[in-house]
Amino acid sequence: MLPLGVPAYRTRAERFDDLVLDTVEDLERRWARELEGAEFAVEDVPPSNPAPWEHGGVPLGRYFPADAGLPPRIVVYRRPVEARANDDHDLADLVHEVVVEQVADLLGRSPQDVDPGYDDGH
Repeated sequence: MLPLGVPAYRTRAERFDDLVLDTVEDLERRWARELEGAEFAVEDVPPSNPAPWEHGGVPLGRYFPADAGLPPRIVVYRRPVEARANDDHDLADLVHEVVVEQVADLLGRSPQDVDPGYDDGH
């Protein structure tokens, strides 16, 4: 058993959730009004059927527009993101990129507009 204050106490999934939440909180400071009502979620893997706009590869995240009374929703897929990360620092950067890209889709802006520090890894 580990004491509560020890970093290993949190599961890998909980630490991933924290990375997503940190990025969302940062973006909400700048885009609070535009993101009001939007939902953010983490799922382990995407559904087996790709969305019509997705071509090749497993998606790392998705933006679902508001529909039939449901608010807009952004989902980050934990396992595909973790599989592409080389280490914890790379994971944090990749989570940030995925969330920024999905928020950019929601806002109809470029990722660089959403977060001037955005770097798509290229």
